[in-house]
Amino acid sequence: MPRRTRSDAIVAENLQKSFGDVRALDGIDITVKEGTVVGLLGPNGAGKTTAVRILTTLLSPDAGRAIVLGHDVTKEPDIVRASIGLTGQFTAVDDNLTGTEFLWMVGRLYHMSTAQARKRGAELLERFGLADAAHRTVKTYSGGMQRRLDLAASLVNHPQILFLDEPTTGLDPQSRVDLWEEIRGLVREGTTLLLTTQYLEEADQLADRINVVDHGQIVAEGTSAQLKRKIGGDHLDLVVGRKVDVQRALEALAPLVSGEPQLNGQSLSLPIVDGAGKLADAVRLLDKVKVKIVDIDVRTPTLDDVFMALTGHAAEEGE
Repeated sequence: MPRRTRSDAIVAENLQKSFGDVRALDGIDITVKEGTVVGLLGPNGAGKTTAVRILTTLLSPDAGRAIVLGHDVTKEPDIVRASIGLTGQFTAVDDNLTGTEFLWMVGRLYHMSTAQARKRGAELLERFGLADAAHRTVKTYSGGMQRRLDLAASLVNHPQILFLDEPTTGLDPQSRVDLWEEIRGLVREGTTLLLTTQYLEEADQLADRINVVDHGQIVAEGTSAQLKRKIGGDHLDLVVGRKVDVQRALEALAPLVSGEPQLNGQSLSLPIVDGAGKLADAVRLLDKVKVKIVDIDVRTPTLDDVFMALTGHAAEEGE
């Protein structure tokens, strides 16, 4: 099991949690080094949010222990709360307050003086591009603006560690990219982040290391590149003109294939070593057996491929 060193911001050991007959966490170990981003990647129901709620003192584990910045989350919850920020799955803002009023309220809840709360709120509104909307009620904000305000609220107390639980859920693609850039800015400033997500691209873009979570357990851990290597090499993706040609294509390409093919109708995805170098060979082999190609391409493996290889189902599937 992982043990805390001076550079460990978060250490969770054998965390277990059940809700009735549902085993939400089944012995999870997590280590997050200071100044890094660790992603918990998995589908709805995998146990990601339960882990975050324990680490942020909102839930107590049934077994195991969690240490945040050297403090046990069950024995010293007040100390832990003073040093962390949390942005949950759903935006936690008051629609009837203005942006200025909302951040001022959060600052006062952290026992800041009125002047300190106003100053910190103004700083954050400026940072997150909300200064022009500071005196508008939050209900007039777009979804992306509300999410940025929510993230700003989690930074009011200058947290050493920030927990982001599916921070871009429900956002349009551009708002998601904008929020990613804000998160990268926090990382550049040295903030430690624990990020949960079911977006494979999000984990790929933001996390230094990724823990793949399934059915309350960590089923794999490593960098994005390490996880991708688990399924070996590139993928040759092609679509054949007729369904009867699928088997003929598989047989023709067998000398190039390095793993288990995936089939979907007339579409084939074949693991292949040095895909770019073998593309011309694949076309020649298919032409030789007179298989008509509708589309053919080589791609590097995605985290979705990794998740399928590790768990037998796609990451977006819930329980």
